Amino acid sequence: MWAFSNKIAVAGIGYSALSRRPQRPLMSLAVEACDAALADAGLTRKDVNGLVTSPAMPRYGGARGTIDGIDVVTPWALSERLGTHRHLAWTGSTNAMVTQGFQEAAMAIASGVCDTVIVYRALHVPQGSYVNYESKYAAAGDQFMAPYGFSVPPSWAGTVARRYFELYGYSRADFARYIADNRANTLKNPNGFWDKPLTRQDYLDARMIADPMSILDCDIPVDGCAALLLTSTERARDLRCKPALLTGFSAGTHPAPAGLPMTLDDIWIGCEQVAQRLWQSSGVRPEEIDTAQVYDGFAPFVYLWLEGLGIVPRGEGLAFLRDGHGSLTGKLPVNTGGGALGEGRLHGMTQLAESVIQVTDRGGERQVPGARRAVATISNGLTKSTAFIFSRDE
Repeated sequence: MWAFSNKIAVAGIGYSALSRRPQRPLMSLAVEACDAALADAGLTRKDVNGLVTSPAMPRYGGARGTIDGIDVVTPWALSERLGTHRHLAWTGSTNAMVTQGFQEAAMAIASGVCDTVIVYRALHVPQGSYVNYESKYAAAGDQFMAPYGFSVPPSWAGTVARRYFELYGYSRADFARYIADNRANTLKNPNGFWDKPLTRQDYLDARMIADPMSILDCDIPVDGCAALLLTSTERARDLRCKPALLTGFSAGTHPAPAGLPMTLDDIWIGCEQVAQRLWQSSGVRPEEIDTAQVYDGFAPFVYLWLEGLGIVPRGEGLAFLRDGHGSLTGKLPVNTGGGALGEGRLHGMTQLAESVIQVTDRGGERQVPGARRAVATISNGLTKSTAFIFSRDE
């Protein structure tokens, strides 16, 4: 087990407004989220001595802006805006998902480098097509993919879903209940982007992006920020809100050796690798999990993570969701706040925050009664993927 299991905690959660085309710059939204996390914990900006994020742009096409405070928010720019730069002891910036920064923050606290860290992710989606390939020439691996429209993530995920369907005899209809249930969860989440219900037929009629991937199988791009405040468990118990204990975590190192961005087999292998390391670091077993907050940048990742985690065998993840076992009243409630499909693209912060919410009884209408442990997974199982166990403080 991890030597610091349950000794690091999340003591505050903060969100800015999540919207499309806001009138405020990204820096303003980041400050709002960080201040909200501090207020949630009962702390002030003067208490912060660590900041970490992943400031990279989440775009594969269109204009790629890099103006700090407008397109991205780096820790050094944010620290100046917050007025914390003179007493910061540590900052982190990762080119992977921000959740690797969360792991680094936990280790920085455990090692004594700092004691109060804000992990944040601020995202801006500029005007233009998110996945439009605008380069005149295709270099390196793109020369073999871009001419066929295979240069963007929905296409990659589409081939994974199609392979899965063909292997096990599923269709999009088998996924309709989960998507409708997920939207219902979103409507119970005050931070959720969507405010209208979704029916099974709405999903089946949705505009196709990369068959069998529809527009409703893709997370919703938003402008906004989410922030989590980490500190020691001992200190967190003296703060305003009930803490969520970090019981264990893991990171993936499985690449895509076939030269493709992702394949079904590689995702399975990667998810299983991350899961094995997670159960070992936490000392928790799959059957001890009360709710799963699994990454859904693209919807097929949901059932693939359930399989990779060992919650169900390979090939049975979609049947698990089809039969309603992932609903709020099911065997294992999945993505109780709507995930990235419903709350918005925050690159894993949604999964972390919702796990914290569930094990601290802050879920309101979407609360899983008595949830003691939550698992969160981020990315698609390949290199840079992460997973976490959060536990109730008992």
